[in-house]
Amino acid sequence: MISVAEALQRILDGVHRMPTENISLAAGHGRVLAKDVTARLTQPPTDVSAMDGYAVRAEDVAHVPATLTQIGESAAGSAFRGTVGPGQTTRIFTGAPMPDGADTIVIQEDTEVSGDQVTMKESSAKGRYVRPAGLDFQFGDVGVTANRVLSARDVGLAAAMNVPWLTVTRRPRIALLATGDEIVRPGEPVGPNQIISSNTIALMGLIKAAGGEAIDLGIASDDEDSLRALASGARGADMLVTLGGASVGDHDLVRKVLGQDGLELNFWRIAMRPGKPLIFGQIGETPMMGMPGNPVSSLVCGIVYLRPAIRAMLGLDPHAVSQTARLSQDLAANDQRQDYLRANSSVNEDGNLVVTPFVKQDSSMLSRLAQADCLVIRPPHAPAAKAGERVEILPLNGETTGI
Repeated sequence: MISVAEALQRILDGVHRMPTENISLAAGHGRVLAKDVTARLTQPPTDVSAMDGYAVRAEDVAHVPATLTQIGESAAGSAFRGTVGPGQTTRIFTGAPMPDGADTIVIQEDTEVSGDQVTMKESSAKGRYVRPAGLDFQFGDVGVTANRVLSARDVGLAAAMNVPWLTVTRRPRIALLATGDEIVRPGEPVGPNQIISSNTIALMGLIKAAGGEAIDLGIASDDEDSLRALASGARGADMLVTLGGASVGDHDLVRKVLGQDGLELNFWRIAMRPGKPLIFGQIGETPMMGMPGNPVSSLVCGIVYLRPAIRAMLGLDPHAVSQTARLSQDLAANDQRQDYLRANSSVNEDGNLVVTPFVKQDSSMLSRLAQADCLVIRPPHAPAAKAGERVEILPLNGETTGI
């Protein structure tokens, strides 16, 4: 068996970054930007008013009260075309271009109006309430840098910069193939010796959250022809992930069949729990990952290995960000395998993050993983830990894993 760290590094070494593609700005949210977004205009394009009020020359309102003659109006979509001279002003609204000659704004609350005569009750220094041209950004400025997942704020800025197309990294296409006579799809009749195929659905969600595109190849029965036929559907995919059929049982055919079809095995079996019988290799140029059949094992392997692989294929940092928390209870010493305990966390009255592993940790219990909000990582041969000691945890909510 190899370590978790070595297995992850071998997987990351075995994948490559996806090519780029151009997409419409409207489709950009959540994609990985591959090329910087640069402004195609200056914003604002000219000096504009930041308030509703009157555009004046600062020298005309140096001593107040001062009564000026209104000669026009400037709105956001209709600029005043003339020039403001001595003793003159124009009505102006937020976002409207500053008229020539004017250099400051007196807000409307500080004025009294009688016909075309406007009395300024407060002075205003030059440039007050004026947004200068280019305050937000200027032509050619880099607004959004590459190698990031585009947020709503990012695509909004790109739109403001008049950028209709984005260059992004193509989503990795991950083909999923479940195996086993005993599994059926959700909603289908379930025989006495059958179980529902939950792994495919769960990993499709993980793949989507990580930025990939899942391809469901279906369920192969426990015979070579069925497995080979359905696995052929992975042609054109960027990775093949099989579910089940990876351990040492008589009906576990993945290594045998795919080996006959050119699988070059990189490793099989990792010193971890759950998820020990993980396979990784290459079929030609296509990486192949063979997940365990147990639902919790496959999903934990998805978190620890598949998600980082997808992020690496997108050009993102593949390494998950872990945290530390205090144990609420004692933990026994660990054996030679790295353990991922399903657990819940909370903040105690002292503001410390506290974690409570579930008592039952069976790898078939998907309900426990669904109820958990983190995994407690117990390194190989970790000594017994007392309540209150700090342990490493991997959050399961939010952007960390998207689960």
